[in-house]
Amino acid sequence: MPKFILLFILIFSALEITGFILVGNLIGVFPTLLLIIFTSIIGAWLAKREGLQAIRVAQLQTSQRQMPSSALLDGLCILLGGLALLVPGFLSDIVGFLLLIPFTRTWFKALLKKQLNRLIQKGNFVVMHRR
Repeated sequence: MPKFILLFILIFSALEITGFILVGNLIGVFPTLLLIIFTSIIGAWLAKREGLQAIRVAQLQTSQRQMPSSALLDGLCILLGGLALLVPGFLSDIVGFLLLIPFTRTWFKALLKKQLNRLIQKGNFVVMHRR
């Protein structure tokens, strides 16, 4: 598994550098830097807005004695999206925005649910709760 992660990081980094070069050649260095800063600012605002909404939903569900599973998955996607937007690069920004936008986040939530169910069924993930 560590070799896979290292390979992923190397390929992802090469793609990000290629994206910087291509966009820099297309629109220039200064506009490219401004675009990176602009996407970071918009991403931070969107992450804050969506994160606060996920917290509100989780609090509401908890106050009604419901398990906030969907809100927790939203929160995880928002956290991952915010982290992706912190990484400079256009590919990571695309992934980050996809994780932050509610419509596209539902696809990632479905993938997360499926993966969590697999882990639980294999016994690699244990859910503990109190009554």
